[in-house]
Amino acid sequence: MRLELLLVATVALCPAGKPLSKTVPRNKLLLISFDGFRWDYDKDVDTPNLDQLAVDGVKAKYITPPMLTMTSPSHFTTITGRWVEDHEVIHNMMFNTTTNLKVPHKQTLTRSEWWDNGVLPLWITAQNQGLKTASFHYPGGGAIYGGQPVNRALVEEFNHPDDNETEWCQNIDIVMSWFSEEDFHLVTLYYGEPDNVGHAKGPDHPDRKKIIQQIDRTIGYLREAIKRHNLADILNVIITSDHGMTTVKKRPQVEEIILNKYLNLLKLTSFEILDYGGFGIVTPRPGKEKEVFDSLSIVPNLTVYNKSQIPESFHLGRSERLPPIVIMADLGFNLNSRFIVYINKGDHSFHNGEMDMKAIFRAFGPDFKRNILSEPFDSIHIYPLMCKLLQIEPAPHNGSLTVTEKLLLSGGWQRTQLSVALLLLLLLVMFTVL
Repeated sequence: MRLELLLVATVALCPAGKPLSKTVPRNKLLLISFDGFRWDYDKDVDTPNLDQLAVDGVKAKYITPPMLTMTSPSHFTTITGRWVEDHEVIHNMMFNTTTNLKVPHKQTLTRSEWWDNGVLPLWITAQNQGLKTASFHYPGGGAIYGGQPVNRALVEEFNHPDDNETEWCQNIDIVMSWFSEEDFHLVTLYYGEPDNVGHAKGPDHPDRKKIIQQIDRTIGYLREAIKRHNLADILNVIITSDHGMTTVKKRPQVEEIILNKYLNLLKLTSFEILDYGGFGIVTPRPGKEKEVFDSLSIVPNLTVYNKSQIPESFHLGRSERLPPIVIMADLGFNLNSRFIVYINKGDHSFHNGEMDMKAIFRAFGPDFKRNILSEPFDSIHIYPLMCKLLQIEPAPHNGSLTVTEKLLLSGGWQRTQLSVALLLLLLLVMFTVL
């Protein structure tokens, strides 16, 4: 009888495939995104702290963002694990093709109708399973999903300066206090650099190198703060980005794209977003679909797609929000509708297969292996990795844990369960002998 009781106790403590959430402490997770951090930005800059991360944790050679390589679509793919055609945040701008509404990026950050399309981001999925979550400036964190807000959400102000190093460190201190004093389980932290400097001055400008050094110092400050708050043994950290950056091609070196030279946009189209980097969308007027498509097809340095013929690899064609015609400029060529208004020296939103669009991935903490260089993977696979780290059941997603699971120490929290089971087994043997 005593033997049977011990066996029952062992099974109760170690159910197959179930986390012992009541008996085993779960580790916490910090996701940091540096907007526009291209995969190779640290190769021409002295970055001792980022270099040390590669020794103390894991590093991917690069990650591939989704199509579209824009801030809002890419960030939402990371936090949902869904392709853009599924989560429907298909541009940085919120728009309505019927009313011609166009809302700039930062003004969309609290517009729930743009973000809440039935796909649950990680914050909400974690909260539904009893975890406490927060978003610090992360795109999508300020929205409400199915009536539920993120437990704590700070939204970036319209005129917020993105390059204040003192504030960067203060933000880290705030986040560390959320973990250590208020027992948050998941926090997402967003920084708007090096995207801004990449746009304004180009990826090859010396100021881009300076901002990478600033990021490196901030990583050093982060690691010190983790130790100060006694979080080193319980906090996993993922550092990533949403897309890369490329140099914009301008005259006199190249002929810039001005689409109105090839078709009368006012006469032939009812909606457009064209003066926004290398990705454009167009709604032809009724009966003008073929004329618009044919006219765009002869424009140099771009590719035009009917929505129904978008390559499956883009994962855009099933979107209900996407207009009937999609335009993708060649790398470095910006789309201008009627005249040249674009002043950026660097840009993204180009094909995600271009190396200049690739982004970074670093991770460290108690559940990650050390000194591991991973082969490249798609950013969509970060989501199931985060669910694994948080010990939660993921919402439906398009990623796969098999892609990133090898970055983890075998078992992690499951090793604790195994240790409990082995201890009970040892006690059982001793009890039987006695």
